[in-house]
Amino acid sequence: MEQKNLGGLIWSVAELLRGDFKQSEYGLVILPFTVLRRFECVLEPPRDAVLTKHAEIAELGINSYLVLPEVSGQQFYNTSRYQLNNLGVADTLAKLEDYINNFSANARAVFEQFKFSNKLLYKVAHC
Repeated sequence: MEQKNLGGLIWSVAELLRGDFKQSEYGLVILPFTVLRRFECVLEPPRDAVLTKHAEIAELGINSYLVLPEVSGQQFYNTSRYQLNNLGVADTLAKLEDYINNFSANARAVFEQFKFSNKLLYKVAHC
């Protein structure tokens, strides 16, 4: 995407947020969701393999942290059946929380730094 088009996309997202969020709160939304989307893109190629291996090792009682980073090819992974494109319109907040909570602990720590659950999810729930 060209820089000119990217700028337009960012401003169009800001316009969507304008009614529900103060301008000073945009960063609370855009930055965590940008990171979330980046994590999602990185984890997309091995996604099915991670979910399959997670189901296998859960039955055996093996700790996910010992196996899934190797399967994902990253130092982090996600075992949720949700992604941003399938959160839907019903129970979206609960599904988003499930999605974030099923990242490995090291990835969840990033969202904890954003205070994602405390601030953003509360705000989204009350919009």
